[in-house]
Amino acid sequence: MSNAVNNEVWSGTWVAERLGLELVGDDKLTDLLGLALRRNPKRAHLLVSNVLGKHVPQSPSVVYGYGFALGRRVRELLGTPEAARAVVLGYAETATGLGHSVADGVGLAPYLHSTRRPVPGVTAAGGFEESHSHATSHLLLPEDPALLAGDGPLVLVDDEFSTGNTVLNTIRDLHERYPRRRYVVVALVDMRSAADLGRLEEFAREIGARVDLVAAASGTVRLPEGVLEKGQELVARHEAAAAGSQASAGEWGLVAPRGEAADRHSPAPLKKGGAAEADLSSTLPGARGGVESAATAARARPAPYDLRSEDNRTWQTRPENGYITRVELFWPRGLPDGGRHGFTPQHRIRLERALPAMAARLVDALPADARRVHVLGFEELMYAPLRLARELEHVVDAEVRYSTTTRSPVLAVDDPGYAIRSRMSFPAHDDPADGPGERYAYNVAGAGFDAVVAVVDSAADTSALHAPDGLLARLAAHTPHVLLAVIPSYVPERPAMLPEPLRGPAFSSYPPEEVGWLLQDLSDVTLEAPTEEREEAIQSGGAHYAESLPVEYQPSEQYQELFHAALETTASRLAQAVGAVTEIVLAERSPRPVLVSLARAGTPVGVLMRRWAHYRHGLELPHYAVSIVRGRGIDANALRYLAAHHDPHDVVFVDGWTGKGAITRELADAIREFEASDGITGFDPEIAVLADPGSCVRTYGTREDFLIPSACLNSTVSGLISRTVLRSDLVGPHDFHGAKFYRELAGADVSVDFVDAVAARFPEVAEAVDAQAKELLSGDRAPTWEGWAAVERISEEYGIHDVNLVKPGVGETTRVLLRRVPWKILARQGAGADLDHVRLLAGQRGVPVEEVAELPYTCVGLIHPRYTRGATGADGRAVNV
Repeated sequence: MSNAVNNEVWSGTWVAERLGLELVGDDKLTDLLGLALRRNPKRAHLLVSNVLGKHVPQSPSVVYGYGFALGRRVRELLGTPEAARAVVLGYAETATGLGHSVADGVGLAPYLHSTRRPVPGVTAAGGFEESHSHATSHLLLPEDPALLAGDGPLVLVDDEFSTGNTVLNTIRDLHERYPRRRYVVVALVDMRSAADLGRLEEFAREIGARVDLVAAASGTVRLPEGVLEKGQELVARHEAAAAGSQASAGEWGLVAPRGEAADRHSPAPLKKGGAAEADLSSTLPGARGGVESAATAARARPAPYDLRSEDNRTWQTRPENGYITRVELFWPRGLPDGGRHGFTPQHRIRLERALPAMAARLVDALPADARRVHVLGFEELMYAPLRLARELEHVVDAEVRYSTTTRSPVLAVDDPGYAIRSRMSFPAHDDPADGPGERYAYNVAGAGFDAVVAVVDSAADTSALHAPDGLLARLAAHTPHVLLAVIPSYVPERPAMLPEPLRGPAFSSYPPEEVGWLLQDLSDVTLEAPTEEREEAIQSGGAHYAESLPVEYQPSEQYQELFHAALETTASRLAQAVGAVTEIVLAERSPRPVLVSLARAGTPVGVLMRRWAHYRHGLELPHYAVSIVRGRGIDANALRYLAAHHDPHDVVFVDGWTGKGAITRELADAIREFEASDGITGFDPEIAVLADPGSCVRTYGTREDFLIPSACLNSTVSGLISRTVLRSDLVGPHDFHGAKFYRELAGADVSVDFVDAVAARFPEVAEAVDAQAKELLSGDRAPTWEGWAAVERISEEYGIHDVNLVKPGVGETTRVLLRRVPWKILARQGAGADLDHVRLLAGQRGVPVEEVAELPYTCVGLIHPRYTRGATGADGRAVNV
């Protein structure tokens, strides 16, 4: 066979001549393989693949093409029906990208690769040893334990098949637990010796299964006697020479024992039409016919030093040599970064759709004059960088090459007849389980690349990566432009069975059919803190308001009398608003809505809307209460429960009233984040409220700012349930947010009395509800957000400069007086009985009430700005400042 590729020196010549090795087999074997040496007690020589994308920079289309073509051969071997039942398993670290490419070629096969990175919380489904490797422990960590449990064909992919020990270990381990009838072994090269040729067939008979082998080329390495010792001596001698010349070669780990200048060489690409090129542009997914010139993008040279783009997608730093630019890929949320935990055909579809946009972001960040661009993957993270590189290759008018870093130490010799011409060494930067150590990038230093795109996962985006001796600095010493793209490390969340809703009388004083609480019971946990302590912690940034609870306000006899008087006065008004908003929901949102009230102020309103639907239409509507926390969003587990039990399109979120609209915006943001993270769509963030004085929503019963008596009290009008709690030590990733049930306050509870009193007025307001609902449905209800504008103005006029400390409306003002440290109350001139309870509470706490003309709300509560406990007296009364 030929030992030259296109009249160039074969990259195995140096080793073959010195050790007396001979590579024999298919004519194209030397196109696919070179030789190098490494310090390894089991095998001194290393077969270096030119098409794997690990040690040798290569065209990404060639690398992907070889794997894809092998996958097509597997599909032909199995037949389409069996191929559709297959699972593909690749080997870490060198074959993770090859295996994934094979899976793409097979078509509908899910993919999994072994890993040396243990992942907390993920149970290993298997493991095995690699006989000739310097690092041997492989783990199988599928997110879906059933992935390996089927009886369809298992396709095992490695870069070379030599002794077969690694593959046999894997099959033996898995077959004992998940026996199947057929296995297919895939490798770029079949390098079995004559002694090993019969082992595969013998093993297949032993386990009673069929085992096929598919390879791009086959051959063997003829080894003379004593080759291991001779190779070890050669490695030691050249490492010593390299150490002596390290200073002249540069401190970046560039090893060049020969005198040839490193910057004059470049790893030779496979020639167009050569034996080792796999040109599958007509069959590969995502192939493109045209090439977009990078010059057309009119990109300027990146500016030095910590410059951030306007869209926050890139930033640049300038170390001593070159530029480093971080590029935000906007990797699809929830899409695995590779096959460590499994990669399904559905994942493949999502990736194919996202690749063009991600590649375009890299194009935007590349220098306009770049003519040689290298995409450098990271150890096991091979497939995603490969696909990005291949996509980039289609759209830039530049030569694109691809390889990845590795943990495998190989001797570098700067000789055209040797496969590893240069070596960059740097510290491991992903906190590996086996401890710190060196990592390597081969044939990148001195290769003349104008830009290098380093692609790592977020687990590897550590301080070690950015350190002065880290990978980025090493790269910056050898190329003028370094781009960093970080892909989120995918960590599977084990699906947890969410508990059923809590219901009364075990949790809350409402009857069980009135509401199901998607909360966890924290009644036995002490969460209450004095109001002044909470306020100081919240305003200082030391705590979030949802991490503790205020001490429940115990209303005086006079205050309770005010509540009952207000309820008597406003019950009909409330009943009409309840009826109107419920009719709008039934007409516009869903004929059988699922009411989801925002605990706890929305819960009495949800109960009343449910009662109206039953009274007027005979409907038994489901009603749940969920937690939403400003700055933290809605309880995602509650949304998951709702999506599992109801159509999200039927869900209607319910609250009592709007103030400035902060929760309205919070809910909209939270729903968008949930859709992106979970892929569950259909939830409408539009809140239905009893009163919308802030003009923040279009589904409401009234926009008047009047006293809703339920705002006068806390838990004793909301089923004896506390505010919701979200604290990491109490609420785990699979838990609902928490709350307390104040059973001890049952004697003061008026929760059921309140909804009974309002519901009793339904018959007398029925006609008025019909008229009001008709008027609202035909009118313009678009939000004007005038409440938010008023809050911003008040915040500036009173020198507060924080809209979160301005609480507009009767309901919000009442909350300020009950739960926070109030500074002053603004009351609209002429406001009457609606503010009797506000004036009483303000008097009890020593808070001034200031009348203001042309106030858009009946009243506004101002929380004490820049609060410390020094701003109140010993009795907790406010000090006027």
